[in-house]
Amino acid sequence: MSNKPYNLLIDLIEVYWDDPVAFAEDMLDFYPDEWQRNVLNDLAGNPRVSIRSGQGVGKTGLEAVACIWFLCCRPNPKVVCTAPSKEQLFTVLWAEIAKWLESSKVKNLLKWTKTRVYMVGHEERWFATARTATRPENMQGFHEDYMLFIVDEASGVADPIMEAILGTLSGDENKLLMCGNPTRTSGTFYDSHNRDRELYKTHKVSSLDSPRTSKANIEMLKKKYNEGSDVWRVRVLGEFPKAESDAFIPLEFAELAKTANVNVSGDTLYIGADIARYGDDETVIASRIGGKVFPLKMYSKQGTTATTGWILATAREMRQQYPFIRRVEIKTDDTGVGGGVTDGLKEAIYNQNLPYTVIPINNGAASDSDEEHYENKGTECWAAVREVLEENFSKHMQGLPLDIELPDDEKLISQLTTRKYRMTSKGKIALERKEDMKKRGLPSPDRADAVVLSFATGTDNGAYAFERPF
Repeated sequence: MSNKPYNLLIDLIEVYWDDPVAFAEDMLDFYPDEWQRNVLNDLAGNPRVSIRSGQGVGKTGLEAVACIWFLCCRPNPKVVCTAPSKEQLFTVLWAEIAKWLESSKVKNLLKWTKTRVYMVGHEERWFATARTATRPENMQGFHEDYMLFIVDEASGVADPIMEAILGTLSGDENKLLMCGNPTRTSGTFYDSHNRDRELYKTHKVSSLDSPRTSKANIEMLKKKYNEGSDVWRVRVLGEFPKAESDAFIPLEFAELAKTANVNVSGDTLYIGADIARYGDDETVIASRIGGKVFPLKMYSKQGTTATTGWILATAREMRQQYPFIRRVEIKTDDTGVGGGVTDGLKEAIYNQNLPYTVIPINNGAASDSDEEHYENKGTECWAAVREVLEENFSKHMQGLPLDIELPDDEKLISQLTTRKYRMTSKGKIALERKEDMKKRGLPSPDRADAVVLSFATGTDNGAYAFERPF
């Protein structure tokens, strides 16, 4: 690199190190809106920034500016740009970077190709690269003192890929910029605006407030979907949906129950036990009296004998704490290794003469009480829980006391509200399979299943029906 470009680079680093707004205006002739200025300033001084927005507010231009600024104002940086699809990454974001670079005052310093932008003369260590967010491996192997990950349409990036990104960003001067329409009520992007928001500088940008948006398009969305719809919330307001369009239980139902304070009522303890064994899944024990579900107990890598012991210990502890309990019903996931726990419980109850009833549940079996509407028993039981949560929400809207209380457990709320459903060719509702959830990067809904089991009760034929707590 000749002295002239080198001296320019030194000047850029010294002058614009912590002033990306001035860099955008002076070097790129990009004059940011107020929200863009705030985001750029936050990015300069913080490791993690997350923006949820409506459509057409200028987030792609912001990402392009951030990429070029970081490349010009940090020594030997690496910038990784990613998005869920090649179309979004290359046709939209990467092309936007090329557009602003081509008309900039730093275009002689940086060379743009179809997959990389690099500092001339420093191709191996000083560059930005485009990697689709399809595999965690695409995000790994980057190590540098100065790194920036730009994640476009971040709501659509699976958690395992985001975990790989977060694991890579371990240095003091490593940064993450996430942008997108808030289409999902789960995942790293959602968490950055909710339970993990203290770890991020967050911004919400409504299309209604942006001078860049198409007012005709906004009016079209208003007429077609109405202002109360999830489409309006996501595409215009930059708000997360009340529920994913195909999520079985809406987030607002579960979150309301999490905030309730329900009195213990009734003389029966209901225990739901979702059984895992030695894998990554959890064995979860859920206790319920009336409409109050108590904090869950989780165990991992336990054999059937140990799990049987934990369930009996839970029943004993609850009876000691609530002496008015006269009856205990234990509902177990009887498929796979759960069958061994069912047998162990029955044997222990018989030998110890305990006033307990064990009710094995086969979620994959055909629905006994409503085969016309549900593909299997598991779907039917989840549907019944959804119904009581919906009634709970309806009472809240009417100013009436709530009936259902769930533990303040973020994983439980996430599992209840991210499981999807579909209609079968026979017109039955089918709950998403756990295998398909894992393909989406989600864990097995063990906590949710345990709570659902705690609301099921036995019938004379050994199947189960739903038992309302009020």
